[in-house]
Amino acid sequence: MKLAASRELFAYWDGLRGARSAPERNDVDPGAIRSVLADTFILEYDAARGFPLRIVGTRTNALFLTELRGRPFLDLWRPADRAEIAAILAALANEAQPFLLGASAAPAGFPPVDVELILLPLRHHGDTHARALGCCAPHGAPQWLGLAAIETLTLRTLRALTQADRAEDSLSGDSPQTQGFARSARSERRGHLYLLAPGERNASNAAR
Repeated sequence: MKLAASRELFAYWDGLRGARSAPERNDVDPGAIRSVLADTFILEYDAARGFPLRIVGTRTNALFLTELRGRPFLDLWRPADRAEIAAILAALANEAQPFLLGASAAPAGFPPVDVELILLPLRHHGDTHARALGCCAPHGAPQWLGLAAIETLTLRTLRALTQADRAEDSLSGDSPQTQGFARSARSERRGHLYLLAPGERNASNAAR
């Protein structure tokens, strides 16, 4: 997790859930995360409507140069990535599994910027198929922010955050381990793990 906004939101969410797999939606106090509210969002788990955004921070709106509230979360992604994003959201709800996503985006005619997203499950009256808390923040402050709109996000990397990450964070005092792997390296998901082919595992280890 490279960005302070992602780390702060994850730490807050992790503290709220305690021994639970996910906290309740009503546990979230906006005042407790005021420093990252501009980068946060809450989406509704409604696959038929593309997972509409219910609350969106001002800096996230500024990336797209429009008010995103009510828009489908899937529409923020290029068409080739939408099925994969929907599958990630299904795992997030079915297993109360948090995810870290790496993306890239840019307005037409500008160089791309890296964007970090974190997706965190929430319960609503005990059901994880209702809401998700997220953070969407660019790396740095691109010169076009607030002046030109990005078209869509392109998924580059993803990582399932596990209990092992939480334990390592507690022991080290650092942010959770979030070494991603390339989306193009197709992996097999088993439980909370992503299994890479031998060649891909070697490449991932070498990247570390």
